[in-house]
Amino acid sequence: MSQVNAIGLNSAESEDIVKSLNILLSSYQIQYMNARGFHWNIKGRNFFELHLKFEEIYNLLLLKVDEIAERILTLDGAPLHAFSDYLTISEIKEAKGISDGVTAVENLLGGYSTLIKMQRHILAKAGDAHDEGTASLMGDYITEQEKLVWMLKAYLD
Repeated sequence: MSQVNAIGLNSAESEDIVKSLNILLSSYQIQYMNARGFHWNIKGRNFFELHLKFEEIYNLLLLKVDEIAERILTLDGAPLHAFSDYLTISEIKEAKGISDGVTAVENLLGGYSTLIKMQRHILAKAGDAHDEGTASLMGDYITEQEKLVWMLKAYLD
């Protein structure tokens, strides 16, 4: 007989989801720091609009970092909390020394594409595990970020 956690989910399946969520958390942390760096360092003709947009983006990312960490805890896991761990397992790489708007937007676009792919994978795992809480969270993130990807792409066209 399989063991279940406090919220009634299979413990082994939840543990697998927690591993994926920690990789997602790490990737979000790097995407967050990239957006924060773009906000601080942006220069050029579109400074005012991009400075504000990057602030909006990093604030959205920061909220999700907290939600993902809390979901990990809900599943009886432990969220990673050291940047050395984030740098090791993140599927998004650090962006350093970028002050050009187009390059910054391209970088964010690539990061969001990565996050969406990861979230779809977690959504599928959560569905198989009957983990509606994680599935709902991933579905909400995907919906929001698909629109943001469209907007970032439109900015670059």
